Amino acid sequence: MTRVLVLAPSPVARAGLESLLRGTGTVDVIGSVANWAEYSGEDPDVVLADWENGDDLSIETVDGVPEAAWVLVADDPGLSGIAEALRSGVRAVLPRHSSASQIAAAIEAAAAGFVVLQPGDLDGLLVHPQPASLAEPLTPREVEVLGMLAEGQSNKSIAHRLGISEHTVKFHVTSIMGKLDAGSRTEAVTQGIRKGLIML
Repeated sequence: MTRVLVLAPSPVARAGLESLLRGTGTVDVIGSVANWAEYSGEDPDVVLADWENGDDLSIETVDGVPEAAWVLVADDPGLSGIAEALRSGVRAVLPRHSSASQIAAAIEAAAAGFVVLQPGDLDGLLVHPQPASLAEPLTPREVEVLGMLAEGQSNKSIAHRLGISEHTVKFHVTSIMGKLDAGSRTEAVTQGIRKGLIML
């Protein structure tokens, strides 16, 4: 079972999310806290966080649980909020009114390395998908590596699949991020999708 930590400042929101998840029978709620600093248990597979509109999404909070996938529920973060969340490493952004089965499905998908968005949000993020028009285009190998990054593959996994060294993969990832002007792997994937280099 996927181990989930519920993170929400409001006790009511925490209780509601906990109750919702326990009713699914598909996830194991290992804790429920108002903020990450309060938690001292085993590392979760997924953090389900209640995101208040207008709150800054703290990158250091997301980085505080490097092995966990983050799933946010929010009223209406807007496209800029969703883009910020994705750039910060969040795997899923769901409306607060999502059903238990939708949240459970998003948790399972995020734990498996997928990104989950509402269809309308995806359409908004890809309003004008254009073919790549980069000053320095990606090589076919870099496009291949970018596609594997989109799948959530680690450098070690990519190296194994392509039969190359991890050092070479790191070189490709650095080159990809430079050409796409991306500050993180997630941002590189987002830019790759926007520029029509890869499809999810």
